[in-house]
Amino acid sequence: MNRGHRRNRKRRNAFVLLAGLAAGGVGLALVSMQANATDAPRATTRSAAPLSGPGVKPSPAAGNGPVRADFVDITKIAPNVPARPRNGGNASKGLFKTRCGVNAEGRHNSDNVIVAPGVGNGAHHTHDYVGAVGVDAFTTDDTLAAARTTCTNGDRSTYYWPVLRDREGVERADAGKPGGGAEGNVGKILIPTSASLTFVGSPATKVVAMPRFLRIITGDAKANANGGANANAAWSCTGFENRVQLKDKYPICPAGSQVVRTERFQSCWDGRNTDSADHRSHVAFTDARGRCPAGFTAVPQLVQRLTYSGLAGSTRFAVDSFPESLHKPVTDHGDFINAMPDRLMKRAVACINSGRRCG
Repeated sequence: MNRGHRRNRKRRNAFVLLAGLAAGGVGLALVSMQANATDAPRATTRSAAPLSGPGVKPSPAAGNGPVRADFVDITKIAPNVPARPRNGGNASKGLFKTRCGVNAEGRHNSDNVIVAPGVGNGAHHTHDYVGAVGVDAFTTDDTLAAARTTCTNGDRSTYYWPVLRDREGVERADAGKPGGGAEGNVGKILIPTSASLTFVGSPATKVVAMPRFLRIITGDAKANANGGANANAAWSCTGFENRVQLKDKYPICPAGSQVVRTERFQSCWDGRNTDSADHRSHVAFTDARGRCPAGFTAVPQLVQRLTYSGLAGSTRFAVDSFPESLHKPVTDHGDFINAMPDRLMKRAVACINSGRRCG
């Protein structure tokens, strides 16, 4: 890592902690970061966010959602998936897959190094992690770049998302702990049946490489309280994904079908920063025609797709959440820090821009 990246990392953590289905996106690829605030050195003692405070109270082990009205029978929902933008003459139609597993090893914590660096239990809910091993609130760009990885191609990026639980089961590892049962996140953590991480291109233009250590959060863990402007949840069932996507409801899937969670990350970058004070302004979504806003450049779009078997007909599952977010499906979200080696990112961009399928 160069000194510029170290300075940027030091500036980043002083930001106030703050907590999108993208239109367009046809081909798939990756991410990096810069910002304008300062960061304390890595802490040697793990501080923890309180379980309660102004406006935040621990929820009981049950009774904090979801409710039956949060679920709908997907077979009774009219098709609602809009057509993808048409590819222009300069479209980047390829894709690049990175294979990092499903977190069968059970690497979990309730930190969020992007929005709450240096704060243990900063998320107040539990995350699954794949990619770089050992990521927590105290991870730096240096430690990320040197980490072991679960990815087969040497990708040291970190990909993490809130766990999905069977609310009728028991997760003994965190049953009474912060981020788990002590904050209303109860039930057995479900291991995804599959976890697909694909980088795609743009229907309007070629893509450029993401900067290393680019941070992207998509969706809003507090969408039910924040009005939903940044919500980007997409729930469906296998066999229905091209017809029905649900933002604020969990799907009741028919027999033989799996629950699907999809996150389409922002694919436009401001060309300068790897993070921003609100952790959003340095990246953006395309418009309905797949074009980036003025001042932004197309980068590979990460599409994260998770499937879960054994839930056909079920209303007993729920995504982990902040206590006050009540496990609403609209609060689903994803987090990503690009730590691909530069050579791997260049390979991904070349695949996407040339229309090939790689990885």
